[in-house]
Formats: sequence, structure tokens, C-alpha cells
Amino acid sequence: MLAKGQTVIQLMEKFAPKALAVENDKIGLQLGTLNKEITKVLVALDVTDEVVDEAIAIGANLIVAHHAIIFRPLAHLRTDTPMGALYEKLIKHDIAVYISHTNLDVAEGGMNDWMASLVGIVEPKPLEELQNEKLYKLVVYVPKSHHQSVLDAILAAGAGTIGEYSHCSFNTEGTGTFLPGQQTDPYLGSPGKLERAEEIRIETVLGESRRSKVIQVMLKAHPYEEVAYDLYALEQKGKSFGLGRIGRLAQPKTLAELTEIVKQGFDVPAARVVGDPGRLVKKAAVLGGSGSRYIHHAIRQGADVLITGDIDYHTAHDARMAGLSIIDPGHNSEKIMKREVAQLLGSMLTESGSETTVHASEPNTEPFRFV
Repeated sequence: MLAKGQTVIQLMEKFAPKALAVENDKIGLQLGTLNKEITKVLVALDVTDEVVDEAIAIGANLIVAHHAIIFRPLAHLRTDTPMGALYEKLIKHDIAVYISHTNLDVAEGGMNDWMASLVGIVEPKPLEELQNEKLYKLVVYVPKSHHQSVLDAILAAGAGTIGEYSHCSFNTEGTGTFLPGQQTDPYLGSPGKLERAEEIRIETVLGESRRSKVIQVMLKAHPYEEVAYDLYALEQKGKSFGLGRIGRLAQPKTLAELTEIVKQGFDVPAARVVGDPGRLVKKAAVLGGSGSRYIHHAIRQGADVLITGDIDYHTAHDARMAGLSIIDPGHNSEKIMKREVAQLLGSMLTESGSETTVHASEPNTEPFRFV
């Protein structure tokens, strides 16, 4: 069975929710329709003529890309212009285009975490914090007979995480009272008779992203017809989400050694470097895409080097004067997302029982050539 377009995107947004995107970022469905069965998905960094031709050749009718194909408002849609011709080709071959950009950058386990892993950063934290996940306190009353099964279910669904600790809960014994109505079928007691039940009050915490799933599994595991539970919004900050990553290297490297790791990891023939090649790097920052405006974030947080793309001349001077080294492998280094997203989305579709397949785009969309 092939997956509908909406299903494919629901899975994609489960990993990289649109709510994580930077304000006014051009994300989501940009061309075509998701109201159709998807035969093949092509994952690309950029949507170029070569990528569209590839989609046509393999029979893909959905492209999931990182960079938008419609970035500025369209004044017209003329098919005798290069971009107009590209849109025409996509429409004629019924190929939809969906964009996952800064939400993929920010997502836990997304672009910037892939970059951090490639360069050897351990325990990475956001370089620029954008938001914190909202936290809730869940309280549910369970009969002793089902205490462990309900607790196990809600913890397995993602509740009970506080910082680096998981499976956190507080459990208190007490007596619950209830009077079943005449039309009820109570797990304990009889209709019309006041019941006193030995119950356990479970308290735990959960993040906004887990709320629906936790409540769903709790209700399924609970034996009562009507489950008594409370959900309180908390003032404490939850998980932090943001752009870029910063942290210590698992093993300190010289700037020259780290540059070679970057070149190999991001599959680039060369990188622009600012700083002494022999300098020992202990703490590094990474940021996918254009990172010129993030050098001061890296400096304030004590980074020895910032690894990012599109560093301009004057920013490079500013970084050098401030003692921050730079490794610039280019904007196209973000192409690592092709294999990562293809593998991730493909696995989720397979697990859902879908026959829709996902493929990483092969054409090199780097506009620059090193000569």
C-alpha cells in the first residue's frame, strides 16, 4: 500500500515539527498537492533542473528539500524564465515539493546534530536558543491492580524525563471514592452504590510534544470507564531548542586536523580556514548554512572554532581579531541531510507498512567549482 502525501509529511513533521522553524521561514508544501498516493520520495538539498530530471527518471512524485524553491513573493509565473520553466516541469510531471528548512536545523537529531556528530562534538547544546518546550504535570489515579501497567505505559510513551533523568514519577497510596451511575459498567463496584477503592496517585512530567501520545496510552492502559486525571501547565523550562550546536570535542584536535575531518565528513574538496593551523581546538561550534551572524554567539560561549558556511570577508577579520577560528566548508555542506532524511523517512514509512520508497538525490548542486 502506498502512503498518501499527507501521511508522508506527517511523519516528516513528527521528526521536524513546523513549530520549530524560525519566524517567516519558507517551509511546508510549496508546489503541487499532497492529496495523492506517493510512489517515491526524493530527498534533495536544492531543487534544480538536474534534481527534477532525476525525480522524473526514478518516478518520484514528491521532493522533500531543504532549500525553498519559492523564497520571495512571485510577481508573475512566466514559463520562459529559468525558474518559471522549473515550476512548469514540476507541475507537468505532477511532482510536489515540500520544504523542511530551519525546523530541520533545529530539530533534535536533525541537521545541526548531524554536523556536531560528524566533527566529534559530545553533549552538544544549541548555539542560539530559540524556544523551550512547554512542560506539564500529569496526575492520574489508578487502582493498585493496574498501577504498574499504567505507570510503565506512560513512561514508555515519553513522560517522566527531567534533564538527563528518565522514568521520573512520584506514587502515593490513598482511597478514592465514586458513585457509579445506573447506566455505567464500572471496573470496581456496582451502579448506584458508593464505592471506596484503594488507589495510587501517579505524578509525572511530560513535554508538549509527548502530551497527546502519553494521554492516549494512559487511557488505553487504565481499566476505568472514566479516568480521573489532571494536567497542569508548569512554569519550569523544558527541553531547549535552537540553531547551531556547541560543545567540547571528544578528543582535542589541531585546527588543521579538524579541517581534514570536516572535509571528509561533509565530502567537500576544500574549506576556507581562519586561524593558526596548529591551534589546539577543545570546544567547537557548528551551524548549517550561512553562519556569519553567529560568530559572536560562538565567542560568548567560549568556542575555539566555528564550523559554518558563507563567512564573508569582514566577518572573517572580526573572528580572527576576537581569537575565534573559522572552518567554512561552504553552504553545500548541508547535503549531508539527503542521506540522513532519506534513511529516517524511509524507515518510518516501512514501519508504517507503506510501500512508498525514499531516495537520496545524487546530483551535486554545489554552484561553485574549485580550480
